[in-house]
Amino acid sequence: MQRSFIARNPSVLIFLGILAVFTLGATILSEGFGIGLISTSMIKTLGKTLCLCLIAIAMDLVWGYCGILSLGHFAFFGLGGYMIGMWLMYARTENIILTSLAQAPIPPTDDEIRSAIGNQIFGVVGGSDFPLIWAFADSLTIQLVLVVLVPGLLALVFGWLAFRSRVTGVYLSILTQAMTLALSLYLFQNDSGLRGNNGLSGLQNIPGAKGVPQSVISIWFLWASAIALALGYILAAWMMSGKFGSVIRGIRDDEARVRFLGYSVETYKLVIFTVTAIIAAIAGALYYPQAGIINPAEIAPIASIYLAVWVAIGGRGRIYGAVIGAALVSLLSTWFTGGQAPSIPLGFYTIHWVDWWQVLLGVTFVLVTLFAPQGIGGAIDRLVRKGTQL
Repeated sequence: MQRSFIARNPSVLIFLGILAVFTLGATILSEGFGIGLISTSMIKTLGKTLCLCLIAIAMDLVWGYCGILSLGHFAFFGLGGYMIGMWLMYARTENIILTSLAQAPIPPTDDEIRSAIGNQIFGVVGGSDFPLIWAFADSLTIQLVLVVLVPGLLALVFGWLAFRSRVTGVYLSILTQAMTLALSLYLFQNDSGLRGNNGLSGLQNIPGAKGVPQSVISIWFLWASAIALALGYILAAWMMSGKFGSVIRGIRDDEARVRFLGYSVETYKLVIFTVTAIIAAIAGALYYPQAGIINPAEIAPIASIYLAVWVAIGGRGRIYGAVIGAALVSLLSTWFTGGQAPSIPLGFYTIHWVDWWQVLLGVTFVLVTLFAPQGIGGAIDRLVRKGTQL
């Protein structure tokens, strides 16, 4: 008799319960809907952390379960942010322009309004005309579709070319990193159509919610991020609990043998690579409205390397491990780099964590790789096994 999905994945209910309690607690303690013990900026940090947990799940699926060390998934994360950011920036600028022209003695034409919007958005890079990629920026529905479509197509094309050529191991990692670097360098150019190094800003101002304070909007995004993370966790657990997951693990452990058994290894790789790219893009689309700005530096290869570090610390090959790693590192990073961590005077030198946080992160990654390769998730598994044996 085949067991139910929940019976095969008991961690799902535990995770959903913890996530629900966390979200409800943050809401009650928030300034927007609660008693005000947690600031709006902290609520935004928590919401962004949930988005980072979602992309960590995507990274764990493609690396921890399939064995593909992708150093380019933050590119998909950034593309998702750019797609929704284009609509946010267009709609916000349109509202500003319409308000300023409302008292004009002669009503402006549609062309004049669009020209004014173009000047406002692209004047910072010396332009005023809308590039082709902004053709649907005025439509929220189309931009939401593009959040999935653009990163998904990029992953599909890239994956098809790479897996068809049977590029594996470190060579595939280098290719994904090269893709990310090429995309970030292109976006740094002013003629990229996305405002170059200036990026897209003011994304925290949601069109149609002019009278709604940021304290309330931050809770909306916290809820949306929590729902997306819950659905992402369920999807990941469902994919890995069946035959598809068994084949994916087989590819990670012995790709040649899986191919010999008659499975289309390239197809399975392509599916997992594309699906995780879409998950990463959705996470990015929720992250950057909370961050308020996105620029090409967010897509730099170092971001994808950090992502791999989070998953390794949390424990790759364990979905909850990826979540723990991303949440832990994200919150600690906020604490150390936000000036909240006390400096350590050594007499001859004072350690300021703003400068030394990345060194600490790198040392932690090395230590985990050498002495605890299964990460925090592995330690939790061992504790659970010991508990059941008592």
